[in-house]
Amino acid sequence: MTKGDQLIERGSQRLMDLSRKAAARGGVAAKLADELAEDAAFLRKLKPSLIAARARGKAPTNQPPSSEPPAAPSAPQITTPRQTPKTKSGRPKKGPNPFLVAGIALAAGIALAKVIDWRGHAHPRD
Repeated sequence: MTKGDQLIERGSQRLMDLSRKAAARGGVAAKLADELAEDAAFLRKLKPSLIAARARGKAPTNQPPSSEPPAAPSAPQITTPRQTPKTKSGRPKKGPNPFLVAGIALAAGIALAKVIDWRGHAHPRD
């Protein structure tokens, strides 16, 4: 076994240990335990020696995917709807017109450039 294989195996073993601890803890961590176990199994398939053997044609490349299809989430992922700020009349609050903001920024930039250029003539570097 090469050093790369040992490193991958050690990482996979740590993931399995973490998976077992998460399953024993319960709650949200228990829900993640299955995913961590799958990640550990996938990580074992990424050993450098196995990848090289598959590239040379000495290892099977047509293994079926996992026996179960990926599970869909059991509940909505977003629990609270996004709230938009409202005005006193109950309508959604609108921000300033983006063209107005861009125009003001352009005018301020031009004014700043003129001030810098004007002050540059006061103290020439000749």
